[in-house]
Amino acid sequence: MSAFISFENVKKTYHMGEIDIHALDDVSFEIQQGEFVIIAGASGAGKSTILNLLGGMDTVSEGRIIVDGREISSYKEKDMTLYRRYDVGFVFQFYNLVPNLTAKENVELALQICKEPLDAVQVLKEVGLGNRLDNFPAQLSGGEQQRVALARALVNKPQYILADEPTGNLDPENSWEIMKLLEKVNEQGTTVIVVTHNMEIVKAMNKRVITMKKGVKVEDSKGEEQTDEY
Repeated sequence: MSAFISFENVKKTYHMGEIDIHALDDVSFEIQQGEFVIIAGASGAGKSTILNLLGGMDTVSEGRIIVDGREISSYKEKDMTLYRRYDVGFVFQFYNLVPNLTAKENVELALQICKEPLDAVQVLKEVGLGNRLDNFPAQLSGGEQQRVALARALVNKPQYILADEPTGNLDPENSWEIMKLLEKVNEQGTTVIVVTHNMEIVKAMNKRVITMKKGVKVEDSKGEEQTDEY
């Protein structure tokens, strides 16, 4: 069975004047449909570069990225726009909610670019916000705002969720609740990829972890098997 996501000898180099910065150096891995994978590492390890490449927000310097049998690394801008719109659900560290729209309206905003969206109210109920539909972001806690962001990512029925430091602005209790929600989403069949530098979450979740260090994949194991430092 071929992998759902394949990174094949991917390199990413940024040219800063006369200096070349190798953000990724010959990185390869596969992710199966329905997996929950954490990409971990310290700042500058290359994990956000992986997320940007997977999410179609940046392009490879060398190598190939294949998602569901399609080589997205060769996509032109039009195809990449459609890929980002229909195939990927994004959850970011900063919730990126529209401040003058309610929770319900923020999720409904995503419906305008969906083919066969889910019901916004139902999805908000599933993430525990059934009683906060008409609240504005400023009236919600950080954890609640991240739940709205997760609902917004889920409403278009993406093939997979890309979560970039989804607990970065949350306290430990809310961090754990968001990770358990992502786990619930995964148990319902959606592939989930989380980027984080939080070692406590990595070990507590006990999922598959791809560990990055200075642009190189240095480990691929279960969370409980991780070393104490990156």
